Amino acid sequence: MSRFVVSPLPLVDLKLVERTCLRDSRGFLSRLFCVDELSVAGWVDPIAQINHTYTAKRGTVRGFHYQLEPHAEMKLVSCVRGEVCDVVIDLRSNSATYLQSHVQLLSAVNCCSLLIPQGFAHGFQSLTDDCELIYLHSAIYSSQYEAGLRYDDPIFSIDWPLSVSEISPRDQSHPLVTSDFKGF
Repeated sequence: MSRFVVSPLPLVDLKLVERTCLRDSRGFLSRLFCVDELSVAGWVDPIAQINHTYTAKRGTVRGFHYQLEPHAEMKLVSCVRGEVCDVVIDLRSNSATYLQSHVQLLSAVNCCSLLIPQGFAHGFQSLTDDCELIYLHSAIYSSQYEAGLRYDDPIFSIDWPLSVSEISPRDQSHPLVTSDFKGF
């Protein structure tokens, strides 16, 4: 029995992963990852790192983050508590959807994840207090290869659903995209 329904999204190679929740009177069981099923959807590397984030305050924005080669990473992002407006941006200069974004609601209730290929920037806004996300990464984090883009860059025209209540100094300092931006 398949535990996932994988659907393509408007950005080339980006996938929505709907997890089957087996529910009964005790609650539910949801599989977050299965190499056999997700390799068909494009996950080809071993899981190199798993991260867990907690965001306390509704309206907080995190992102946009990505890793440069040789530490470029594929991510599987799942919201396991609360609800977030998740946003990805295609930074692959050879892609038909270069510099386009996709917005997806992820929540503990809808049991959806995003399978984000290498070459995408990722960020989110918490829509509820006390949000938790689990990230599976195909590469180890390297501070030398980390990069980011501004959450409010006019080139992306991201319409965050809430007023931004909090953002880190690091995320505020990410650059705007200029004409010399080469992409990924």
